[in-house]
Amino acid sequence: MPVLRPPKDSEPDEFEQIARLYRPLTQGSREALGLLDDVAVLSCRAGFDLVLTTDAMVAGVHFLAGEPLDLVARKLLRANLSDLAAKAAEPHGYLLTIAWPPDIGFEARTRFAAGLAEDQAEFGIHLLGGDTVSTAGPLTASVTLLGWTPGGSLVRRNGAKAGDIVVVSGTIGDAGLGLQVLKGRLEKLTQAERAKLVARHRLPMPRLALRNALRRYATAAADVSDGLLADAGHIADGSNLHVTLHLEHLPLSSGAAGWLRRQPDPATARLELATAGDDYEVVCTVPPPLLDDFVRAAKLQGTPVTVIGEVTEGAGLVASFDGRALPVVRRGWRHT
Repeated sequence: MPVLRPPKDSEPDEFEQIARLYRPLTQGSREALGLLDDVAVLSCRAGFDLVLTTDAMVAGVHFLAGEPLDLVARKLLRANLSDLAAKAAEPHGYLLTIAWPPDIGFEARTRFAAGLAEDQAEFGIHLLGGDTVSTAGPLTASVTLLGWTPGGSLVRRNGAKAGDIVVVSGTIGDAGLGLQVLKGRLEKLTQAERAKLVARHRLPMPRLALRNALRRYATAAADVSDGLLADAGHIADGSNLHVTLHLEHLPLSSGAAGWLRRQPDPATARLELATAGDDYEVVCTVPPPLLDDFVRAAKLQGTPVTVIGEVTEGAGLVASFDGRALPVVRRGWRHT
């Protein structure tokens, strides 16, 4: 793990930081080899497929400058966990790559590691290895998460069938509104509403509890990271079918509902919520005969789900409100 600059005299060097901050995150796992080698070793699991996903976050792009670094670390893990949740996969462990700017010292790095430790405990995962480097900036961190699914059971994006029902978990639009609150907007909402929206932006909840319901009943699924329209659109495009989303049924939190009541055009406002991104919910497709069973199974795991649309023959995606198709300029977040 090469370092690009000498540490400050008052701070531990790179290998001391690895020993103090990251070796405890391996939880003694044999796979991580004590972080003494540049590799991890993972034994095969009979009857299962290994599922891998990776996400990166960059300061000023994926989170605001000055955000508490423990929360940044937890959101980074949760973004990856959400990818596995949508594939009905069981998370196992992760690799971490982080590029530290020189103005972020050991105390702040310790806080980042503490955030990782907190969510490791919550989600039952551990660090397998990775790399730390220096950069002129901005802070950049990437996690590669590994998980398991029973062989051949992965729930992909391209499995939807004409006639399927589109279902989404949780509520939509909170994270985008939370970002607005952090930028000093939405002052007419109550303090409690603003706090809940900020919490949803900073700490999304990956829907890992849906794993068994998705395996048993869903034909396709995606996590809602770029926006509900964008990620439902990925299912439509991957399955070579048409998806219609009915935004009058968009599931809303009390904060989002409070914001919506203040908007002059409810259709445009709902479209804004459905394209904001960062919700980390799961959108999936379910055959009509299995819908009640899916909803019941999700409820038993404490996950609310809402019917939001349907899949038909054709291509593309349409968002409608009270039977009227809405003009969609963009489906959601664009990475480039």
